[in-house]
Amino acid sequence: MMKVLNFGSINKDFIYSVNDFVNPGETISSIKYNIKIGGKGLNQSVAISKAGQKIYHAGIINIDDTFILDKLKKWNINCENILLGDNPTGHAIIQVDKKGENSIIIHGGANDDIDIKFIESVLSKFNSGDILVLQNEINNIKEIIKRAHHKKMKIVFNPAPFNKEILSYDLNRISTLILNQTEGEALSKEKKPDNILKVLNSKFKNTEIILTLGEKGSIYSFKDQLLKIEAHRADTVDTTGAGDTFIGYYVAGLISGMNKKENLNRASEAAAIATTKIGGAESIPKIN
Repeated sequence: MMKVLNFGSINKDFIYSVNDFVNPGETISSIKYNIKIGGKGLNQSVAISKAGQKIYHAGIINIDDTFILDKLKKWNINCENILLGDNPTGHAIIQVDKKGENSIIIHGGANDDIDIKFIESVLSKFNSGDILVLQNEINNIKEIIKRAHHKKMKIVFNPAPFNKEILSYDLNRISTLILNQTEGEALSKEKKPDNILKVLNSKFKNTEIILTLGEKGSIYSFKDQLLKIEAHRADTVDTTGAGDTFIGYYVAGLISGMNKKENLNRASEAAAIATTKIGGAESIPKIN
């Protein structure tokens, strides 16, 4: 049976609700303060699990933060490949304004401690045809892609947060690339969605491209197939984790062999529901 591994970040999110984002030189008061667990990696694992599929998560947290493992186990996430280390758990300071938009500062911490020995140890437990989910919030992504591709795993990559290092990754080894418009622009040097897809399809011929466009929905493009999916409407409170929800639900649909259009539609609906609550992992809806 196909297994799914998410080799990804685990963060603590310090969330401050504000009227407007703080400006340089300004001091403001927050209306509300919350600590949640998150990180793109963790959020996507939670989404896969809440969408009804088994998920193995690999990553590193601080030895004093075992409460995170307790939480993940409650969400039915396999934690056997999560190491405890001495560096601080990665964390994010998040401002959420009255429109539900967010502004985020990330400190990598233990997310940047992924070494070759750990990568080899984790990947040795998975086989050809298994799915690997990756984002860009841990170190050594290039190495993970190379070794997973060698094992013939199917790699789903979300190039977020985007940095110049991504340009050095061999994205032809990726099975599915899921990215938003900002990341699409950075990778293709084009601004319009149609042009972004044209460039990416021609650069990465064997890679399915899914371009998410927020309230304008998403577009799936691979070889001769083009699917445009409308966004679902929601009373948005906080957009944190919406993209991760979309990715997790989409991966869960891949495992169960869902029809592409149906899968993208369900992922879009789940992402919309996620924006109606504050927080990353906590806001991800559970499948009915």
